Amino acid sequence: MKTMELVFLLIFFSVTHSVRHSLTYLLTASSGLQTFPEFVAVSMIDEVEVGYCDSNSKRAEPKQDWVEKLVKDYPLHSEWHTDSCVSNYLILKANIAELKQHFNQTGGVYILQEMVGCEWDNETKEVIGFDQYGYDGEDFLVFDLKTLTWITSKPQAVIIKYECNSDKAGSDNLKNFLINICPQWLKKYLDYRKNSLMRTDLPSVSLLQKTPSSPVSCHATGFYPYRAVLFWRKDGEELYEDVEHGEILPNHDGTFQMSVDLNLSSVTPEDWRRYECVFLLSGVKDDIVTKLDKAMIRTNWVSPSEFPAGPVIGGVVGLLLLLAVCITGVFIWRRKNNGFRPANSSYMLSLESSSVRDADLS
Repeated sequence: MKTMELVFLLIFFSVTHSVRHSLTYLLTASSGLQTFPEFVAVSMIDEVEVGYCDSNSKRAEPKQDWVEKLVKDYPLHSEWHTDSCVSNYLILKANIAELKQHFNQTGGVYILQEMVGCEWDNETKEVIGFDQYGYDGEDFLVFDLKTLTWITSKPQAVIIKYECNSDKAGSDNLKNFLINICPQWLKKYLDYRKNSLMRTDLPSVSLLQKTPSSPVSCHATGFYPYRAVLFWRKDGEELYEDVEHGEILPNHDGTFQMSVDLNLSSVTPEDWRRYECVFLLSGVKDDIVTKLDKAMIRTNWVSPSEFPAGPVIGGVVGLLLLLAVCITGVFIWRRKNNGFRPANSSYMLSLESSSVRDADLS
């Protein structure tokens, strides 16, 4: 790759990176799911899970190394989240029972969810707070921070909306959390994350291929920070044709992964040696070059004549089980973007002044 092209790509990644950060709490209460906790709470920073609690453990658990350090430095903050997990489990459990009665529902699966938190722009300093609820996968109530009122498009929620709007103290309390406390916590979390993740992690790079006729995928995983470039080149020049770039995706440990596919259908085996995959990480001088070598390609493909019937059957059964798990996961996740709060229930993040002082990170 030419020097100016490389400089452009690295500058592009830096400039286009969003400076808007978010702290989000996702709460899910369910009824009728035998293999899923009745209540699950997940906290996320910039779409990465950092904390978890459910009705089985009844304990807030850090999901990142830097969060564990924060918990050690501010134990009362962790205790507040644990207390909130337990109290909101009981509240949402009672709420979902009340809703089932309100809608005359008996058997079946029902899901009540809330998404609450804030976004903060570290350049403009703009703060956006949000709190919204859903029931059985449909929007139910949304808090309007400008008017401090709950709004809904569902006729069934009109009465509940009026009752919620009559609680002026609750609305003021929620506003205080969304525009003051939540951003304060978010900034502190970002500082801890920055100090903990001020590092450079190089990835492991692999060549993958589903079948001999499939594109060869160059897969890099475990790198940090996210500002990276992965591409194929031939004879030292970057390729743009017969190449498909994947998105940069987060790993559970805070690192990232990405892939780029190369279609070799028109390439002769003799020319494979002219191709190589290149990984570049912002702030790292040397790149990682992986030569296109058939012996280095990892694949699960086996000739049909060499594939016994037993593993085929087992593989199909395993795939069906995997699909069942994935479908269940999508069913739950899609509903995390919506939420609802019944009347006269306390907000998960409603804070009395004493609780705020105990949980304060300033």
